[in-house]
Amino acid sequence: MTGGKVIAITGASRGIGSGLVEELAARGHTIGCLSRKGQGPEDREVPGKLINLVCDMEDEAQITAALGDLAKQAGRIDVLINNAGLHHEGVSAEYPKADFERVLATNITGPFLACREVYPHMLAIGGGLIINIGSFFAQMGAKRNLAYNCSKAALGALTRTLAVEWAGEKIRVVNVAPGFVKTGLNAEYMTHESFRNFIRRRIPIGDAASVEEVARLVAVLVAEDLPSLTGETIVMDGGQSINQ
Repeated sequence: MTGGKVIAITGASRGIGSGLVEELAARGHTIGCLSRKGQGPEDREVPGKLINLVCDMEDEAQITAALGDLAKQAGRIDVLINNAGLHHEGVSAEYPKADFERVLATNITGPFLACREVYPHMLAIGGGLIINIGSFFAQMGAKRNLAYNCSKAALGALTRTLAVEWAGEKIRVVNVAPGFVKTGLNAEYMTHESFRNFIRRRIPIGDAASVEEVARLVAVLVAEDLPSLTGETIVMDGGQSINQ
């Protein structure tokens, strides 16, 4: 490999995932785009070195195969970004067990498996970086979001535990926890005046984050050598969670 790092990104086809692909590819990195369809970004044209791989985060065999294929094609894996996620709302007293388990399978079991499977690849090159894309909902009691909240809280625990266990191997693990983010999937909803009023009232900076802003933060974490930054959750919510 010459120049840049090899980065595996799950959920790379849309939303924050495709924004991460665009930003990191533009910085000269080789990107393994892991998605259920096995293709790169669907919502934007991204030039650069992309390796598209089929990976359903509910399928252990596909996670193992995708990371193995990326390492074989690119020669190594320097960074794993666990971005794939499922958000499903419902009243907690009536929430189906199957829906709860599916959200956890995608949002926490999948990332655990990806971390476990990328470990030997990073061990072989003397270290690496894992970035989990969490949510500020992990520390809130947002109603109708029980499964999602639980899964993102667990992702923070996963980050802390692996950071401690793998520090000796120079594998760092960081959790990036955005607040509301403007994506193509929620663009129409975010134009509603009631939601706009909520944003202005609750978020001190007066607006939700952009995908590009989240991607730039992740790109900085990838670019900089920060040995002591591990196990932490970086909340990026415009001050909403501390606005009392």
